[in-house]
Amino acid sequence: MILEVAILNIKPGLSSAFEEAFQKAQSIISSMKGYVSHELKKCIEQNDKYLLLVNWETLEDHEIGFRRSDQYQEWKALLHHFYEPFPTVEHYQ
Repeated sequence: MILEVAILNIKPGLSSAFEEAFQKAQSIISSMKGYVSHELKKCIEQNDKYLLLVNWETLEDHEIGFRRSDQYQEWKALLHHFYEPFPTVEHYQ
């Protein structure tokens, strides 16, 4: 199993809108081949900061199966405009 880790810095004041959009977006990611589970955690010390953890069966399920899919374009449209700066995504075994 692979753990995808992303620190999401949301533009100031947009956290509530981000959380609403994420409620919709999580159904996209959870429907993907190789998806196992995910958690979104809100930072206690910084209001507009989140930690996204997604478990995938393989790295390819995330990097190829999800990121090259039509569903990813929906995910991107829902969420990417909230980030500043754009998050760095790392993978762990």
